Amino acid sequence: MIKKSVAAFILLISIFSCKKEVSKTSEGKIKNDTISKAESKEDLFKPIDTACSSKNKTEDYITALQWYQQKTEKEIAQNSPEQNDKLYEDYIKIREKYTACLSESQSKVLEEYVNYYDSESNSYKFPENIKKLSAELKKGGLEFTEVGEGYTEIWSVPDHYFSVFKNKVTPDYNVYIEQLAKESEGLYSADAGLVISWKELGERTVFWENFIKKYPKSLLLSKVKEIYNNYLYDYLFGMDNTPTHEHSDGTIYDENREEFNRIIKKYPNSNVAKKSKELMSLFDAKVPDEEIHKRINIEREY
Repeated sequence: MIKKSVAAFILLISIFSCKKEVSKTSEGKIKNDTISKAESKEDLFKPIDTACSSKNKTEDYITALQWYQQKTEKEIAQNSPEQNDKLYEDYIKIREKYTACLSESQSKVLEEYVNYYDSESNSYKFPENIKKLSAELKKGGLEFTEVGEGYTEIWSVPDHYFSVFKNKVTPDYNVYIEQLAKESEGLYSADAGLVISWKELGERTVFWENFIKKYPKSLLLSKVKEIYNNYLYDYLFGMDNTPTHEHSDGTIYDENREEFNRIIKKYPNSNVAKKSKELMSLFDAKVPDEEIHKRINIEREY
């Protein structure tokens, strides 16, 4: 009789355990189905095409930018640094296309943006719709940027790319992206004139010269050489509204001569120092302007 009672008790425990397991399995299945549905919903979302369309709204572009950033950050975590170098290039292209479309759709705002400046208070006074638009752009890592001569454009915030790719790419790309972030913190030039100081320009030029020396096989070399040549040209000759010398008689301005001597002393073995010495010698010798340009042999790519 006792044996039968024990057997019945064991049977009841087995039945209860089976029911519990079935319950757990059912709960797990429901949970997995829920996650699967959520993932499917996310996978089903497709951002708008990068081709501009008047049908697309500002929020469509911002949502697409956010989606691509999240997608990129997920891929970055799984990639090698070399793969992320390529991903960085692709990511820039996508953002530039969307930004161009946004600029096209907000062309009227960009044209009128300068009119919101109040000279009496020396500040901008924006209406609510512009404040709202600015906040919307910020969600996509974008902002309004004045570029001079009354023009305003939509740009990525200075540190956007570095915040996404920092220490996730190869060393040369990491240095490149970080430096571009620093240089994008303010305007380089406006109204055909230099905005940064001559000293800052000299330091930037030497930086990119050193980059070329340090990473001679970098895939970024052609881009960096273009940046370097443009900086070097501006450093030596200036821009239309901020020249380094008097065009009438070739006299180098005192502040530029002082800057050339500073760079020569600080970086005596650099090409920037070499070209600065050569430029001063040629101008001091009263060599014609056209001839000096030929001898210095640096072309600016606009």
